[in-house]
Amino acid sequence: MTARRMLRSGVVLATIMASVLLLGASATPPPVPDDPADPVRASEYWLDGARIRDAWQTTRGDGVTIAVIDTGIGKVPGVFDGAVTDGTDVSGTGSPDGRTPVGAIDGNHGSWVASLAAGRGAADGKGMIGVAPEADLLSISVGFGAAAAVPFTEQVAKAMRWAVDNGADIINLSFTTNTLDWDKSWDDAFLYAFEHDVVVVVAAGNRGSGTDIIGAPATIPGVLTVGGVDQTGTASLEASTQGITIGIAAPSEGLLGVSADGTVVSWRGTSGAAPIVAGIAALIRSAHPDLDAANVINRIIRTAIPVEGMSKTPDPLYGYGLIDAEAALNADLPSVAENPMGDLAEWIRLYRRAETAPQPVPTATPVAVPPLPDADAPTEAGSPLLPSAESLRYGTLPLIALTVPGILIALGVTAAARRIRSARIRTPHS
Repeated sequence: MTARRMLRSGVVLATIMASVLLLGASATPPPVPDDPADPVRASEYWLDGARIRDAWQTTRGDGVTIAVIDTGIGKVPGVFDGAVTDGTDVSGTGSPDGRTPVGAIDGNHGSWVASLAAGRGAADGKGMIGVAPEADLLSISVGFGAAAAVPFTEQVAKAMRWAVDNGADIINLSFTTNTLDWDKSWDDAFLYAFEHDVVVVVAAGNRGSGTDIIGAPATIPGVLTVGGVDQTGTASLEASTQGITIGIAAPSEGLLGVSADGTVVSWRGTSGAAPIVAGIAALIRSAHPDLDAANVINRIIRTAIPVEGMSKTPDPLYGYGLIDAEAALNADLPSVAENPMGDLAEWIRLYRRAETAPQPVPTATPVAVPPLPDADAPTEAGSPLLPSAESLRYGTLPLIALTVPGILIALGVTAAARRIRSARIRTPHS
């Protein structure tokens, strides 16, 4: 068990003990205040559709911290009172606490995301409430496009490390780059989160905003990528995209969000589906503080509700199916040793191998060479016209041995020829 999980286990145990002292033998949380007549609360169809209200019978996310890396969480009274425990800005244009909305267009985006994940809700049961209303939030403000003085890839890498170093158990990323690949600096940043047992939840992107194919960071191995469905559980045509890295599907249409000025608005997109899943991950970590990130993700995807028409898992539209909060909390599942969504370290080993550090140059070891034998003593120089011992041995004598017999044979043949010719002359003709 990591130090982070040991600390979380201690916090949850202390909370349970306190509940037992206050409530007697029952450790079941008191009912969440709900006003059925309140139009805002009644509009949060995902609370029942994803069985989040059922999961609240076990926990509301106490003792767990969700980092929202987005455009900043506004200072909305009631909704975020006591929820945001810390924050920072990495855009170069926000405030040091990360609570000032960044960007004229997307400034409210971070508040919408945070309200879905862990909005507190009013004590009278009215107004919007988040999936994990007792979880803590970290607000890390980033800027998109012209809203930042720092390159976006650098912002994300810095934000990831800050979130981990400041106690995040879950990181929510509700943005996409619309490209499959990612900057090399993200390798170390995301690996840093995984090595510190953090669940990273990422939005798949939306067709309506030009994302036809899933892009980074949703393509990074190890993250839990969230696709979107409508109110009927059907894959959204505009408020989601598709891709083989999608792990789970959650509501992405007809969503609510609290803006930085406290206004409740309607919106859609996997930017909202992701924090719903991040909130459920917080419920799991609160109820099972001994589980590592891999097993939290495994619970979410293995208890998903299959969708009719899914031919295989993960499906490019639904991943492993529709999110089911109550089953993810209470199902009896065997533990896993690896993150079911992939291994970033292995990916780096395979695909960044061309950029590995240069290998050390081997050093040469001196070899002892035995001394050569002494050269022959020089001979006295002689005339090139006179025969030497070497020329007599290898030249003259062999030549004489071959020439003399040849001469003798030639003379014998000549004498024999003469005798035959003389004999023919003396013989009479017939």
